[in-house]
Amino acid sequence: MIMNDPIADMLTRIRNAQVAKHDTVMIPASNTKKAIAKILYDEGYIKGYEKIEDGVQGQIKLTIKYLSGKSQPVIAGLKRISKPGLRVYADVSDLPKVLGGLGIAIISTSKGLMTDRAARKENLGGEVMAYIW
Repeated sequence: MIMNDPIADMLTRIRNAQVAKHDTVMIPASNTKKAIAKILYDEGYIKGYEKIEDGVQGQIKLTIKYLSGKSQPVIAGLKRISKPGLRVYADVSDLPKVLGGLGIAIISTSKGLMTDRAARKENLGGEVMAYIW
């Protein structure tokens, strides 16, 4: 299957799994997706993640986090910002604040993927990959 935007596919799989109230979601693995999963875990948006080797590309198994039982997921929204057809870059002074700081923006910097807060702390700008809130 040809996929033009694997990051958007990952965010869509997470969104669809939450709507269907699944506990886990499987995503084709890549280093960028692992870095995004690590950020989501570190920020408390998912319960956990693990890479599963299948001999080819591998899979990432994300465990979705819900607030009370399975009534409401922790992630209220996911939005892809920079797309293959239109890249969005921001200087450190122009880094976005999602919902006034309640959400996170995932930024691709020269030192790897990080949140907008970490990028401000490191004084780095970069490509604005996605918003999570």
